[in-house]
Amino acid sequence: MARKEAPLSDEIGGPLLDLPVSLTLDRSGPALHAQLVRQLRAHVLGGRLPAGFCLPGTRPLAAALGVTRGVVAEAYAALVADGTLEAVVGSGTRVPAGAAQSPAPRAARTPGWFQAAPPAPVSTFRPEAGIFFQQGVTTGLTLDARAWRQAWAHGAARSLTGEYGDVQGEPDFRAALAAFAGRSRGLTAGAEDVTVISGTLQGLNLIARGVLPPASTVLFEHPGYQAARQVFLDAGHTVLPLSVDENGPVVTPDLPAARLVYVTPSHQFPLGVRMSLPRRLALLDWAARHDALIVEDDYDSEFRYGAPPLPPLAGLDVGGHRVLYLGTLSKVLTPGVRVGFVIAPPAIRAALVRERTLLDAGSPLPVQHALTWLLTHGELDRHIRRSRRWHAQVREALTRELAGLDPHARLGGIEAGLHVCLRLSPVLHAGEVQLDLARRGVHVSTLDAFMPGDTPPNALLLGHGGLTATQAAGGARTIRDVIVARAPGR
Repeated sequence: MARKEAPLSDEIGGPLLDLPVSLTLDRSGPALHAQLVRQLRAHVLGGRLPAGFCLPGTRPLAAALGVTRGVVAEAYAALVADGTLEAVVGSGTRVPAGAAQSPAPRAARTPGWFQAAPPAPVSTFRPEAGIFFQQGVTTGLTLDARAWRQAWAHGAARSLTGEYGDVQGEPDFRAALAAFAGRSRGLTAGAEDVTVISGTLQGLNLIARGVLPPASTVLFEHPGYQAARQVFLDAGHTVLPLSVDENGPVVTPDLPAARLVYVTPSHQFPLGVRMSLPRRLALLDWAARHDALIVEDDYDSEFRYGAPPLPPLAGLDVGGHRVLYLGTLSKVLTPGVRVGFVIAPPAIRAALVRERTLLDAGSPLPVQHALTWLLTHGELDRHIRRSRRWHAQVREALTRELAGLDPHARLGGIEAGLHVCLRLSPVLHAGEVQLDLARRGVHVSTLDAFMPGDTPPNALLLGHGGLTATQAAGGARTIRDVIVARAPGR
């Protein structure tokens, strides 16, 4: 539609319309009185309508603009109400003294006490081209589009009451998640044991702020998930390193006391090793002796490649109520759904629900309804089976190309999960190999960010969850070429 303007007419003269500014109204735009308010206020604040200036009466200005008198009267009333104009009995409507802003307004500044935080320790790098071995992602290519649409149609079809849902999570969704944890991990849990969360990091924030006393000591895998570590630090807790070797977190008799320990036993992040059964039992014994809690982050245990499953800590903690089990749908579906769950004992669960209430009052109901449909109709289980076959092929392509690199490089963490760790010999510097690969269009991570203030293992982290088998094989060939070219004697 063409813009239609109603400018002040030069044909209507006299002192009342001798304005030093122009006014235009767009009849196809917002409400006419709102446009007039905006323009007059800008002219007053900018000093173009000086203090003491008497504005035209409502009738002549309305006639000049070609609008009804009510439009001008409503605009004047709004400006008088907020102090931009003043109405003086017997003298009309005028600009009050001091209404104009300073011609050089002071630069905006934050409060003096505010301290800017450093960037969150998460990877935001997204290459425009090439192969990106990114950790923490999965493919959407295995999703059944028909089932996906059906799930969301079901979620949209559910009537909304206009009220908030259950902060702990909708009962039917919690029951479906409990059944899923039983099928996939052998956990015995009911709907009452499950609390729905918006991903693992939110669950850790609820624990750090709603469960732990202030200034608690937390044992944390070293190297470990840097964003999770920062959650505890930002909550004011002290984080102590928990060493990791080829059998997972190292649990010794001299392990210090702490209120909580955070572990990823199924597929340690980032090294990819699995925590042995004796270590798991030793950690449960340590927690009982020190009256501590264990956070078991079971982020991608659904993906195993020929390796026998190990029982989760939560399944071994019979009657102990020491383990808070964190599960997520980010790896089995997509991180975009932002849904996970915590299985916790009653007292801890109540603290989590209280903290979630104060944070955001729960997860969106349509999302819960859609995911409930996927879970209860067997679609999530079918999707996981497809995804296992897909990721197994990707992992096979990757490991096949990287086999036989000893003594220059050794691949670890291949039994499970969606990433592997390529350890390099001391003569190959991980950072330099990373730069060489980037120049060839292959993007990988080193372990520097996972061990702040310490010397990290000399290794490359290769996330393959978002790749095809062809991409993984092509990237792995480039990695092999760079390693061989940089190896001594070449």
